Amino acid sequence: MNSRHIRRIQILAILVVMVAASATALYAQTYTVLYNFGSVRCDPLNPQVSGIIAQGRDGNLYSSTPGGGCDVNGVAFKITSKGKLSVVHSFQLNVGGDGIGPQSGLTLGTDGDFWGTTEGEDFNAGNIFKMTAAGKITNFDNAFGGTNDVDGFAPFAPPVQGMDGNFYGMTTAGGNRSKCTYGDAGCGVIYKFTPSGKFKVIWTFDQTNGGNPAGPLVLGTDGNFYGTTELGGTFGKIFENAGVVFKVTPSGKYTVLHAFCSQTNCTDGANPLGGLGQGADGNFYGTTEYGGTGTGGLRQGVVFKITPTGKFSVLYNFCSVTSCTDGSNPFGGLVQATDGNFYGTTVAGGANDLGTIFQITPKGKHTILHSFENTTGSLFGQEPEVALIQNTNGILYGDTYSGGNAGAGYGVFFSFNMNLKPFVSMVAWYGKVGQTIEILGQGLTGTTAVSFNGTAATTFTAVSDTYLTAVVPSGTTPGLVTVTTTGGTLTSNRKFMVQPYIASFNPTSGTVGTQVTIAGTSFTGATKVTFGGVKAVKFAVDSDIQITATVPTGAKTGTIQVTTPGGTATSATDFTVTQ
Repeated sequence: MNSRHIRRIQILAILVVMVAASATALYAQTYTVLYNFGSVRCDPLNPQVSGIIAQGRDGNLYSSTPGGGCDVNGVAFKITSKGKLSVVHSFQLNVGGDGIGPQSGLTLGTDGDFWGTTEGEDFNAGNIFKMTAAGKITNFDNAFGGTNDVDGFAPFAPPVQGMDGNFYGMTTAGGNRSKCTYGDAGCGVIYKFTPSGKFKVIWTFDQTNGGNPAGPLVLGTDGNFYGTTELGGTFGKIFENAGVVFKVTPSGKYTVLHAFCSQTNCTDGANPLGGLGQGADGNFYGTTEYGGTGTGGLRQGVVFKITPTGKFSVLYNFCSVTSCTDGSNPFGGLVQATDGNFYGTTVAGGANDLGTIFQITPKGKHTILHSFENTTGSLFGQEPEVALIQNTNGILYGDTYSGGNAGAGYGVFFSFNMNLKPFVSMVAWYGKVGQTIEILGQGLTGTTAVSFNGTAATTFTAVSDTYLTAVVPSGTTPGLVTVTTTGGTLTSNRKFMVQPYIASFNPTSGTVGTQVTIAGTSFTGATKVTFGGVKAVKFAVDSDIQITATVPTGAKTGTIQVTTPGGTATSATDFTVTQ
């Protein structure tokens, strides 16, 4: 059975799918089909959630599908901005440790490789893999499973890289099977995975606190991870508890921020499939497949906003108009484009009940941009499940699960041009002074200047027309990165966060009340200094490279930490508190 249907059978066994009435077709002039999946042998087929699309150093877009390929075990593919598609790797069962069914899509690591997951060989617990842009695969097939699958199985989303350089991800099943009353497959786990292949479970879902995540984690500006679970929680009984939004630290401290269906009749939404996106305002935005106040017995989903501390609000209820022409049942998450608005898709509703592309502002103004349609041969694609991506050329890209003119309706890859300007994007939007940062864009050959929030980088290299590196200069403060090229100045799509660093402190020991000078970098804006975990009541930021702090009452022997808007720096050695 296709993994897409295995995942959804738990809900669909108890829910009735609502089908909205069709309406007049609606075209968006900026919508373009770039490629019809299944056009030739070994092609990708039927991309589905989560299916993350990533931009590579070469400017092309990369993703995967669980179907298709020369052995019908799934493929990883790349596609140019003009629509030239190449199969990068065709997965083969029992060949070279290959997994099968790469449903996850791909994420780009700071090593230049793409990271993803598969269902595994012979439908075992699953694999984590990394892949070069040329398609060379390294499989880590010892990650999932374990006795009674305590390490999880069925990873639907790719791992994401944390500030410590390690990768973090989730499985939709496995873990502690006894904790899930609606089945015997377990509720899934959250794991940590080093680039060298060391695997560790940092959290096991237990249904009450969420279960069976389908979307990916997202790294927050505070260094923690945020995500959703499709099931679990404590409220939505007919929706198998309705799912949650959560926060988890790299060490595994887990906090539920919101449990869906906590409002009467699930007006706050139910069953989030996609991941979260953090907006420029620091809040997180996402969608749910069901719930809300729209028409239909099960409602048709919502767009929501939630703060890092858990303050929750619904921004829009789908199916708020007759026949759900505003769309219904969003599967994928949202992407915030450079105009400040969020963009997403629904798998149903719209003018033809085949899905939509929509725009929503951070304040909740919703606009339908495109309704997918069913013409002869289903040329234009239908039922988009995967989150959109904005390429650094400014254009939005995505794909559909079905439709297209390749005969059996294997879906399409499309572009959606909102006439937004080109920009640059950082592979890692955080780093320390002196660290080399990777930047993606177009027209980078001949770059004459790189600036971090107004501070010029003295060392930078345009490796290619679509990829450059720059060393973070001394004195950098959090802000946008600009790249000056022969064609003009490109601005980053988000702020660069400068992580503080503690180089030394003096004295290295002392009693309560001792004044300690802390040397390092990026101390501007420091909000907290601690000694052995105890907050210093008195400290002064003397400069970007020095802080003077007084050892507080109750201080314990341990590391010194400095917290700034760019993160928290920890000393390499302990400060010893004497009597």
